[in-house]
Amino acid sequence: MSAPVFRPANASDVSRCFEIETLAYEGDEAATREKIATRISVYPQGFLVLELEGQVIGFINSGCANEVVMSDESFKELVGHDPDAPNVVIMSVVVDPAFQGKGYAGLLMDTFVANMKQLGKRSIHLMCRDQHVALYRRFGYRYTGPSASDHGGMSWHEMVMEL
Repeated sequence: MSAPVFRPANASDVSRCFEIETLAYEGDEAATREKIATRISVYPQGFLVLELEGQVIGFINSGCANEVVMSDESFKELVGHDPDAPNVVIMSVVVDPAFQGKGYAGLLMDTFVANMKQLGKRSIHLMCRDQHVALYRRFGYRYTGPSASDHGGMSWHEMVMEL
């Protein structure tokens, strides 16, 4: 088996990323194809894909803000995104369910964090469901509290990593 490859997403990745997003997230919490296409075109350096043997098997996408408001739904379409802002907001961390449990999310996160440090970012923010709080703590995120967001009709928790 070949080594995993990490690279910025491009327009040809939209369909596969949308497929993985809909496999991994429940109902309305999955981003639309249009949102994924927008995130790739507007901020490719914040959209990291993981390939294994030529196939995209996971990705992380994000935007940047001066003031982070995790419950701001319009930000998911990168409204208010500033590529030069110091704070990164992760919108999706996804590994194809067929490849989960093999350490790929950790490799993806480590590579993403290293990339953001290289870009001079100060912090990375994310929202997650109850069952993922412990996982993100292991990755080095600090729990900040329940989120005001009801994205997808679900409850979320906010976490941050200072870089």
